[in-house]
Amino acid sequence: MIDPSDFIITRKRKKYKFALFANSPLCFEGDAWVKRHVDVIELGAGTGHFSVELAAKYPNKVFVAVDVKADRLQKGAAEAEILGLTNILFVRARADQLPELFEPASLESIWLTFPDPFPKKRSAGRRMTHPNYLQRYKTLLKPSGSFYLKHDSRDFFLWSLEQFVDEKWHIDELSFDLHESELSEDYKIKTAYEERWLGEGIPTNFVKASL
Repeated sequence: MIDPSDFIITRKRKKYKFALFANSPLCFEGDAWVKRHVDVIELGAGTGHFSVELAAKYPNKVFVAVDVKADRLQKGAAEAEILGLTNILFVRARADQLPELFEPASLESIWLTFPDPFPKKRSAGRRMTHPNYLQRYKTLLKPSGSFYLKHDSRDFFLWSLEQFVDEKWHIDELSFDLHESELSEDYKIKTAYEERWLGEGIPTNFVKASL
């Protein structure tokens, strides 16, 4: 039997995490975000651990982790604050809000890390590598910019590759088992989801694409 008090505790924890998000100088709601210089964004960032690692490695670049879940982003913000990082911010927003958040042709890189694959055909339009989204990414990247995708689902990944090709993106680097490849160590920084899938023996699919 489920104890009703469990729901109360969970609710209190969520409220506490939202309060931490609201009070962090590194965290912003999408509608309160002011456009500024940004080099790299991570979409579907979850806790933002991946971006935190990159921000620590490249202090001269500005990173933004974007996700719809404030309680997840709060964890990354706490990690960044402990490390004393000032070159990373966390924004709670949807992918369709990106043109409102960032200047056109301003981003050096966009990372999409383990988005929801929405496996049902009728949900294809919600996939974050759907042509509608790819068009938005094109407007935000600099002419020399790159888009990076990491994912555990081979079906979703292959479908995404088809969209890149159809939309005239150039495939610069590709691996169906990133951590066994000789590609850059930056690419191999693990997200929380990635740690889980690798622990279950599921390889990471990776692609770097450009305009």
